[in-house]
Amino acid sequence: MRPLFLAMLAGLAATPAAAAVLPATVAALAPASGTLVLPLSKAGDLAAVGASLDPAARDAVARALAAAAFDYKARSSLSLRGIGPYDRLLVIGLGATAPTAVDLRTLGGIAAREAGKDKAVALVATQLPAGAAADVALGYRLGSYSFDVYKKPERPVTRAPLTVVGGGDPDAAAALADAVVFARDLVAEPANIVYPESFVDRTRAAFAGVAGVRIEVLDVAAMEKLGMGAILSVGKGSVHPPRLLVVEYKGAGAPARPIVLPGKGITFDSGGISLKGGNGMWRMKNDMAGAAAVVGSVLALARGRAPVNVVAIAALAENMPDGGASRPGDVVRAMNGKTIEIISTDAEGRLVLADALAYAEKRYDPAAIVDVATLTGAVGGALGNEYAGLFSRHDALAEQLLAAGRATGEELWRLPLHANHLEDIKSDYADIRNSTEGNQPGASHGAAFIGHFADAATPWAHLDIAATALSSEATPTVPKGAVGYGVQLLDRFVRDFKAVN
Repeated sequence: MRPLFLAMLAGLAATPAAAAVLPATVAALAPASGTLVLPLSKAGDLAAVGASLDPAARDAVARALAAAAFDYKARSSLSLRGIGPYDRLLVIGLGATAPTAVDLRTLGGIAAREAGKDKAVALVATQLPAGAAADVALGYRLGSYSFDVYKKPERPVTRAPLTVVGGGDPDAAAALADAVVFARDLVAEPANIVYPESFVDRTRAAFAGVAGVRIEVLDVAAMEKLGMGAILSVGKGSVHPPRLLVVEYKGAGAPARPIVLPGKGITFDSGGISLKGGNGMWRMKNDMAGAAAVVGSVLALARGRAPVNVVAIAALAENMPDGGASRPGDVVRAMNGKTIEIISTDAEGRLVLADALAYAEKRYDPAAIVDVATLTGAVGGALGNEYAGLFSRHDALAEQLLAAGRATGEELWRLPLHANHLEDIKSDYADIRNSTEGNQPGASHGAAFIGHFADAATPWAHLDIAATALSSEATPTVPKGAVGYGVQLLDRFVRDFKAVN
């Protein structure tokens, strides 16, 4: 029965989730029905933004705003019904300063969450900066996202499209929206549906027909031939064998040397023999969010035909305990020949990334390596869920990542990477150990371990997204649950990248 059961699961896993993302179009005039969204920075904006309303309707809106003492601050909103031909008028504050791209995405997200699902939504963008339509539509799409593929709806759910009034191209960021949704879906899926092989299948399906892309998958035999003892050690206890998924994209006019993005892809982390406690273990289906982010970012860049050279490496394994699993105290050899003493089998993410970085160094001549991982709980203790942790030996690279975080709202905070952190994880029995014991700076130690497998001359950074991959509550552009964190950040970083000496 077991082979048949696994075959049935494989069929289900290969079917991509159908998460809802709302369409967007552009029009010169607002339709006279559904919901009309009026973004205002001050009371005087109403005449221009509400030009499609007749004078009596505009007066009614002005009186309602005055009666509500509407403050026009960013994210403030006021919903009005029974005015003019619309089911609803939704006023959203812009604040006193010119809106940034993040502000515009937030505006679109508020419209998606507040305007309802059953009727068309039009947002007046005539007073917004040039190019605002793309960011507003991106926010609207992300704000409309829901992962409900396993729920049985009481009635069919219809989704309201968005019309951006006033010009622009709302589809300019459609590839980025689709890529964030791709990453969210992967992170949200349970581990009996997404595991190393099915992660690969979904990636192949997502990239089907996309120009300039090459996908390579290393199975156990191929990794054994290359000497990838680190990632292989993590997957030994699972019925789902590990995979190293490599997605290359090179656009027209791209530089010769690629940016390489390795991602931690632990599709479920039980802790292995160093078993985690049962409380909250279900969240460990999300331990592949780094791999989802790096593959998702390449998907956005490739579908958007960006003139970049980028490689995602998803180091995929399931960390489970059984009689064949690795033990604390075992010594394994990574692809580059360095030996690792396993202190804790629950420090497995850095093991799979060790081989991913060694592969990146040997296979490519990278312009930079930026790895992404839900690596440590310690990073959340330091930063909460407002920032992901950034570690780097290269200031110029770190500054570019920080700038990309500010531009997209997926912000980073740089944390220390000291020579003593690497000294702390030296082993008496191997070249390095994967953990320490006791109360130690775990996020820095994890970063130091991973950085040990990048050449000192290679511009390298590590992003610890353990506290930002999941959201405990919804925001305008992020649902409760899977965030898809890192896709927007890496898309911006790769597009803006300047070579680091």
